[in-house]
Amino acid sequence: MTPSMWAKPRRRHARAADGDVLALLQGRGDGQIESLAFECLADGVADERVMSLLRVLGWRDGFDCFAIAGTPENGFAATRDGIRAAVSDLGGDACLVGLRGSACVALIALRDAVTPEVTCTAVSPLYADDAPLCIGPVRQDVEGASRTVVAVLSALAAVPAVASPPRPMRADDVLPERALLGDQDARDELYASVYLSLRGENADDPTLGTVTAFLRSGGSLETTAKELNVHPNTVRYRLKRATETTGWDATDSREAYVLQTAIAVGLMRDAFEAGQKR
Repeated sequence: MTPSMWAKPRRRHARAADGDVLALLQGRGDGQIESLAFECLADGVADERVMSLLRVLGWRDGFDCFAIAGTPENGFAATRDGIRAAVSDLGGDACLVGLRGSACVALIALRDAVTPEVTCTAVSPLYADDAPLCIGPVRQDVEGASRTVVAVLSALAAVPAVASPPRPMRADDVLPERALLGDQDARDELYASVYLSLRGENADDPTLGTVTAFLRSGGSLETTAKELNVHPNTVRYRLKRATETTGWDATDSREAYVLQTAIAVGLMRDAFEAGQKR
């Protein structure tokens, strides 16, 4: 039976993490260990063996982290060294840097001044200013480390489909495009944070129906109000409430696309889950 697209993908086994981790590391320097750990995380591998690799590199259990990715300005080695120095200057104590294609990705432990915004400002001169620079979401532990690394790589891959992306951009800025690329985290985020907020817990909540009708009408208050048999001011109020609950504004063309994608993802997932219960 073919697994559903809504099911959580099974983690692949680490290519080089079979057997005892200590035996695996014999004869390897920190650079090789860092490269191995990064490749595992970028490939979606996030098990205890990968955490063991991170511990060897000085990472502590229970860490919060985020990723930053972009094209190096002066080559990978110089960018890697500059990122490490910048994180150290900010008081950070854990930073893993790897290369995937042309993207230099830094996984950084959250600590004191080492926040996504401050750190990105500090390291941005190390990245090419004519290429996208992306900040990943804050996540926890080794599984979260893999998720934020995958998110920034997925976001960079999605950039060609976005007109004038911000710089730096956040991985969540391109949730619809990441979903189209097959990014499960993006689909989960669209479903949980956007669609479920629109749907609400009350079956009589009109928010989802109002936003759906508004998007279907091409953004016309009058057409939406006529379809729903309510006053246009009622539509305005419901749209405002939807913006407050989801963080996305249906009257903005870009944000309307996010909402439209979230609704499509939500309706398909709800239909699939309902079918599974029969």
